[in-house]
Amino acid sequence: MILVSKLFFRKNYVGLSLWPFIILKSDALRDDDSLINHEKIHLRQQLELLVLPFYILYLSEFAIRCLVYRDSYKAYQNLSFEREAYFNEDNPNYLNERRPFSFIKYLWR
Repeated sequence: MILVSKLFFRKNYVGLSLWPFIILKSDALRDDDSLINHEKIHLRQQLELLVLPFYILYLSEFAIRCLVYRDSYKAYQNLSFEREAYFNEDNPNYLNERRPFSFIKYLWR
């Protein structure tokens, strides 16, 4: 289910996945196939990790990468979950081809 709300966003961020919702900054973004696919990849990641562990791992990895990079945006860009989603967002068949826990191979790329 796709919802639209500006409350969750600042600066460059335009989409967010909170199981089972995709939240977008504006209604016009509903037509952005790459963004929707990116967020659907996150929903799949959340589902396979049973939702709550996904958020724990996401925040833990983010904290570690913030310490390493000393830059929160660079840390965000290098999260394994984000790397998988960004790398595959333009492939409309990715979710059909994706193997479970595929984000793991993006930990060290």
